[in-house]
Amino acid sequence: MKSIYVHIRKASTIRKVLYTTLAALLVWYINALPAQLFAEDYATVLLDKNDELLGAKIAKDGQWRFPESDSIPKKFETCILQFEDRNFYHHFGISVKGICRAAWQNIRHQQIKSGASTITMQTIRLMRKNPPRTFKEKIYEMLLASRLECRYSKKEILNLYASHAPFGNNVVGLESASWRYFGRSSYRLSWAESATLA
Repeated sequence: MKSIYVHIRKASTIRKVLYTTLAALLVWYINALPAQLFAEDYATVLLDKNDELLGAKIAKDGQWRFPESDSIPKKFETCILQFEDRNFYHHFGISVKGICRAAWQNIRHQQIKSGASTITMQTIRLMRKNPPRTFKEKIYEMLLASRLECRYSKKEILNLYASHAPFGNNVVGLESASWRYFGRSSYRLSWAESATLA
């Protein structure tokens, strides 16, 4: 009788530890992302009433990073999804199909030939200032990417990515790249120009 009582107490203690651990993990997951994802210095931008660029002053960190816009042009969205993440609107931040494809290609060629990062995972990478690429880091990116998908809409994630992606040299973000390389707003780019930036 005593041994049954001991087993019941042990099972109860194990359950309590398990529930406490799960609760702690849930709290961590909910709070895994900072309130402000990107704490960046932005360039000072002066536009006229027709949204023509009159002038800009480089950000304090030496980057041409225009302030985040509230949306991105449909042409650029189509191009970037075609090049970077065709299933963007059909996954939860992690592409299982992409992971399997990349694993198969890398094993087959016995070297890194392909990655499996979604746009959501790339946004997390940009937010975290491109830490070293390790297996542990990739798992952490996946966790944060799934959390990002819970907090933001797909359009918001795409806009965050486009606003903070590097476009060569010290040009960061779609809008600054559009002005730097083509001399006009991203909403006035052609399909070819949008594809070039993508």
